[in-house]
Amino acid sequence: MTVSKPDFDATFFRTALGRYATGVTVVTAADADGAPIGLTVSSFNSVSLNPPLVLWSLSGGSSSREAFERCDRYVVNVLSAHQIALARRFATGRTPDRFNGLTVARAPGGTPMLDGGCAAWFECHNRSRYVEGDHVIMVGEVERCGHSGEPPLVFHAGGFDLTPAGAHAARKTP
Repeated sequence: MTVSKPDFDATFFRTALGRYATGVTVVTAADADGAPIGLTVSSFNSVSLNPPLVLWSLSGGSSSREAFERCDRYVVNVLSAHQIALARRFATGRTPDRFNGLTVARAPGGTPMLDGGCAAWFECHNRSRYVEGDHVIMVGEVERCGHSGEPPLVFHAGGFDLTPAGAHAARKTP
């Protein structure tokens, strides 16, 4: 017996997914020639504390796909609330142009990373890759990380959440 999926409304699905707020990251690495590459990613998540693993997903059609699949290391730069311009910059345009005029810092292991201002960063060994649907799930083993006191940039319902940090105080049950 053959089972087929019913027609699925992809736009409705995407809208429903957008109700889940996510942080915004820029993942950076070096291509085969050593030039910095990077792109904005909102699909970042922790996987394991021991060993320390994180994941993010990359569109199968990304022009950076091959470089990220082949690189040894990458840095997940968790953007802070004031870095909306960087999120937009790395979400559009050609990869080499995204770094024009920016100072490229180096993580302790030598991987290109954004220079300051991020809420956190994770330098990862490119451990595993899984093709699922129209994306590649990248699993990184965190070798080094850091964080600041900056509040994170949040993406929700198709846009950046510009609610001041702390405006949503946790409700305490008496």
